[in-house]
Amino acid sequence: MTVPAHLDRRFRDAAAAARLLDAGYDLVDTPVGPLLVAATDEGIVRISYDADPGAELEWLARIAGPRVLRAPRSVGDARRQLDEYFEGRREAFELDVDLRGTAPFAERVLRELALVPYGRTTTYGALAAQVGEPQAARAVGTVMNRNPVPIVLPCHRVIGASGSLVGYGGGLARKEQLLRLEGALLA
Repeated sequence: MTVPAHLDRRFRDAAAAARLLDAGYDLVDTPVGPLLVAATDEGIVRISYDADPGAELEWLARIAGPRVLRAPRSVGDARRQLDEYFEGRREAFELDVDLRGTAPFAERVLRELALVPYGRTTTYGALAAQVGEPQAARAVGTVMNRNPVPIVLPCHRVIGASGSLVGYGGGLARKEQLLRLEGALLA
């Protein structure tokens, strides 16, 4: 038996509204491709490029709890703000971020990363120095590669000391596209 789409949508919306989910997610279409966006009651917990849904849902269940459901309402605010960002109408996200499961060093780095302004870049070494670990540029690179909430936590704004675009979990083409969108790179 197949459940009609309108009933399925009502069920998912009701579960999200009643806060019966540990995490809700949806796929969001963007100019850099579809993103899997997931949220908990604490905030956005995951944004993933080229997501393997099975692996992502397992990760969400391990991090947030077993009640994970595709529920567009859960990520509605994130979807709206991502749309505004890609339309050039938003320079800063006003979203809570849930970094549960993140190691203390990585959390410090990601919190500092959130302060890198729109249209600007920093280096791995500079970010390491800002968190009090000036010799930890490589470790900062690892944190950037494992950033659970790219775009909102703008790891695309971190470049190599030489000014080159090095490493990005979503691929260098996406990193370049995001930096061009922000005016950090000339066309």
